[in-house]
Amino acid sequence: MTRWDLSALLNAADPRAPAAEQHLWLVRWLQWLRSPGPTSAGDSPGTTPDPATPWPVQRLRLFIDVVERHPEHRERVGALWRTIFARLDATGLLADFGFAPRHGFVSELAERLRLTCLPGTPQTTDLGALFPQLFSGPADADWVAAIDAATFGRLLALALPAVPLGEEPWRAPMVESIQLLASQIRASGLSGPMRLRMDEALLADRPFHQVVQAAEALRAGHRDGDDDSARLQQASYLRAVLDACREAAASVRGHLDEHGVSVDLVFQVEQLRERGERIEALLACLVSDLAADTAVDTPSAGPRGAAELRHLLAGLVRCATERRGLARLFGHHYALLARKVTERSAETGEHYITRDRAEYRTMLAQATGGGAVIGVTALLKFALGALALSAFWAGFAASTNYALSFVLIYLLHWAVATKQPAMTAPAMAAKLEGVSASDEAVEGFVDEVANLLRSQVAGIAGNLAGVVPVVLAAQGLAWWAVGAPLVDEKQAHYVLHSLHLLGPTLFYAAFTGVLLFAASLIAGWVENWFVFHRLDSAIAWNPRIRDRLGAERAQRWAAWWRHHISGLAANVSLGFMLGLVPVLCAFFGLAVEVRHVTLSMGQLAAALGALGPALLQEPAFWWCLVSIPLIGLLNLGVSFTLAFKVALASRGLRLHDRGRLYAALRRRWRRAPASFLLPPAETQPASP
Repeated sequence: MTRWDLSALLNAADPRAPAAEQHLWLVRWLQWLRSPGPTSAGDSPGTTPDPATPWPVQRLRLFIDVVERHPEHRERVGALWRTIFARLDATGLLADFGFAPRHGFVSELAERLRLTCLPGTPQTTDLGALFPQLFSGPADADWVAAIDAATFGRLLALALPAVPLGEEPWRAPMVESIQLLASQIRASGLSGPMRLRMDEALLADRPFHQVVQAAEALRAGHRDGDDDSARLQQASYLRAVLDACREAAASVRGHLDEHGVSVDLVFQVEQLRERGERIEALLACLVSDLAADTAVDTPSAGPRGAAELRHLLAGLVRCATERRGLARLFGHHYALLARKVTERSAETGEHYITRDRAEYRTMLAQATGGGAVIGVTALLKFALGALALSAFWAGFAASTNYALSFVLIYLLHWAVATKQPAMTAPAMAAKLEGVSASDEAVEGFVDEVANLLRSQVAGIAGNLAGVVPVVLAAQGLAWWAVGAPLVDEKQAHYVLHSLHLLGPTLFYAAFTGVLLFAASLIAGWVENWFVFHRLDSAIAWNPRIRDRLGAERAQRWAAWWRHHISGLAANVSLGFMLGLVPVLCAFFGLAVEVRHVTLSMGQLAAALGALGPALLQEPAFWWCLVSIPLIGLLNLGVSFTLAFKVALASRGLRLHDRGRLYAALRRRWRRAPASFLLPPAETQPASP
């Protein structure tokens, strides 16, 4: 790219050049301001860098000094800037830039991808389209905000024509932009999904209707030349109405449990808030010359309104920087959705945490029942493998087998240990909300960690205690009945090969933990989708459904689905991911398999039943047996870690007190290590 020095820039400033070339000159001027390195010979050899001032600001001062010292440059550059800004439509920047053209997250995502992938052109009359080409550096917002008032005032004096106070050329597009932004706020606030979720008391005064009326009154006041007090009153009224609109929009978050949330709705609330902030910034510029404290200018402060204009410009540049990235769009607008999903998972996760011996015994019993069902599932997996189906249908059959088994366990109120961490992590994150201010909250979190670990130990122990006897009994029964095991020797040797600790078993176990975590997200998303579309109400009150089921049964079905939709979604999605994801990965040439601790133990028990007690003398068996607890650890650890991180991010929590938590956990481990494995002893009532 050609490097331009100051002499070349000043010589190229031509107010009679075609519009595209004039805009290109602006782009090159800003590139010169940002360009690193010492000042070139053509820029002014005597300039001394100031480490405390950003380099672009130093170059801006140099540029202004040179232009002010040479009348011919001042005339050419001033005429060029006035020609450019008189031609460009500023409302495209002030009212539209930084906002989605429609109220949809997907449309904004597509627009950002377009801006990222496709080059822009300076041949435009829309200042909003030209602006991202002018400010394309990642640090532009910082140095623009660092411009001092005196320098910015000198820049305005060069760029804008000398006019009486209150007749500046930027006032008309600002007033027009406020009118456009107010109309967009009204349209957003009166949309159906927003109205349904806002507090009715906050809508009683019709703020979204009033905001357009207030903006129109402000526009009429500026058009008709109202006195200063009237214009200040109009601005104050508009600010009050904006506050009411933003308060009503913020109340949406209080109704999400009842009505659910969508990405588009979260995005719409955020866009409404940002449009309100843009109006506030424009109002500050419009009334800056009317406030009493700005009645007298000082040489260091620059022209009236310069500080407000600089603040507005810095905000627009920051918006241009953020608009180029996709990470912030996803991170910011998915935060509330992630919170609602994890909160719904947290409600389910509470049921998987045991806190006393009675609950611990209940978890052992439930996990044992779940392990028995998984034992049958493992045997059916071998039977389906013997059918020699094509890759996809083999994966589909395995998925159906897993999904039906998990759903049966869920409906019988039994437990699969590996499903617990992704559900319990959000419940754990909820315990962190008071750790910064309270030692009691830290101890409460440690108690919850101990409860969770005990629950996981009970779940895995129960699953393994249930799966091994069922598989061995089935193998023994087959030997007794037909003289051959259900799982033959060839399949048994494959099990010993696939579960060997020295193979890729641990990697596959970690990958399975990712699938377990994904199933919890799907469960929360499906439940939120169910609530958002009010399907429970449709089941209970839809005329055709009530005619078919009857009124009482329809109500029961609605309540049943509302209570169980998350669990069914988690189990079905997990089953199909365990069966189909390896097949899809193989299609793309990725050798990925799943290793689920309970299923793996069932397969190893089947191999023992096929090869007999002699297998106990083979090293391969013990290598596989040692891998079982490690598979369980990775299944649980990866799933819990991912779910815990999402839960923390969705709540906006940052673990600044991580050291306090670790110290408290270490103290508990030294003082009572058994509390992490076994529940506390039941206290006996005192004798009279």
